[in-house]
Amino acid sequence: MITDEMLMSAVKNGDLKQASFLFDRYSKQLYNFFVKITLDRDLGNDLTQNVFLRMLKYRSSYREDKSFKSWIYQMARNVYADHYRKNKMLFSDFSEAENLMGTMAAADENIEAGEQEKLLYASLFKLKPEQREIIILTKFQGLKYEEVGNILDCTVANVKVRVYRAMKDLKEKFMQLEGR
Repeated sequence: MITDEMLMSAVKNGDLKQASFLFDRYSKQLYNFFVKITLDRDLGNDLTQNVFLRMLKYRSSYREDKSFKSWIYQMARNVYADHYRKNKMLFSDFSEAENLMGTMAAADENIEAGEQEKLLYASLFKLKPEQREIIILTKFQGLKYEEVGNILDCTVANVKVRVYRAMKDLKEKFMQLEGR
């Protein structure tokens, strides 16, 4: 099987047809990442496409000794940050997370939204953006701590601490919404 890194090396060297395989492998994951972090399907589609456009534009900057997955997620984070910077819409404060519960269930077709899941998503969107991001990357996207460390440019130990703290805060928010 051809690895992601081999495909990206080919893209870097001008074989742009190989980019379609990378799109097939990562477009759904990135779309889900963006939908979970923005709660907007259309924006999720736009940002996903922007990641692949940027991948082609900056293909020469890819380093073969690095994980493609970490590189593409780092690019996704940059696309997300640039989008909010350009639109002068700094990260939402998510102060009305309770009102988002209905929207969140609709935001992800793959989720059979039970009441507990709705509370979980509402709790997730009450977290600080960086906490929400690290939970989405580790728990929803299933990235390894090492990969997240590469994306966030920090150590694995630092990722573990951040995940621990984010999960602790998530639990507190969940308990508050649940009325405990």
